Amino acid sequence: MDIQEEQPLEGGNASGAVVRVGATVRKSWGPTTPAVHELMRTVAAAGIDVPAPLGRDERGRQILEHVPGKLAMDSPALTPPQLARVGGLIRSIHDACEGFAPSATARWEPLLPVPDGAPDLLCHGDLTPWNLVLGERWVFIDWDGAAPSTRLWDLAYSAQAFTLNDPEEEPQRSAPRLRAFVDGYGADDALRARLPAAMAQRAEAMHELLQRSHAEGREPWGSMYVQGHGAHWRGVADHVAAHREVWAHALSTSR
Repeated sequence: MDIQEEQPLEGGNASGAVVRVGATVRKSWGPTTPAVHELMRTVAAAGIDVPAPLGRDERGRQILEHVPGKLAMDSPALTPPQLARVGGLIRSIHDACEGFAPSATARWEPLLPVPDGAPDLLCHGDLTPWNLVLGERWVFIDWDGAAPSTRLWDLAYSAQAFTLNDPEEEPQRSAPRLRAFVDGYGADDALRARLPAAMAQRAEAMHELLQRSHAEGREPWGSMYVQGHGAHWRGVADHVAAHREVWAHALSTSR
């Protein structure tokens, strides 16, 4: 590939156009980008593989390392051991983010603010199958939505997205996968007890964001609402809430 050739990449719903140039990815530079890049370097310094931030190009865009591989959402369903590996990776990211504060003040704009209590951790915010590249390396990409949150709120989204994102799947089939994921994270009893309700609340909040954005003309979420995302999250929220006792039992007996 010619180093100057720009190849459009899928995704970038909230961050605008994303292109590949040689071994790099280019995407828009935002108000919090310097702080996000600092966070990524902090996580990398803890020994966790993340796309390397490489500065800014002549058009003012971010330059990031391109990580080869296939997104988890486009790959065969992850096995329980693989889900445990993802849970462990997310735990490592959370631990690495603990206590981080950017050197310059950043105006964080969390997509879905924590509903109860104050944020206590700067989180990626979207550690999901559509942001996990699988290949020789397993790497979470798209850190642009990082913002203050909590372990519970961030983990609830990840656990639901990786294991409970298909409303048609029988709960008795998905519960062991959820258990493997949370075991991999190493959640303590208190966190396990709160996860079922938090997963339902997080899925409901996602649907409300899309629905409200459509009513207010806020993009890109307004268009996503009528392009299938609204119906998907309505189904997921109902599914996760309806089977909270199943999830609670699986997590309480997991160890």
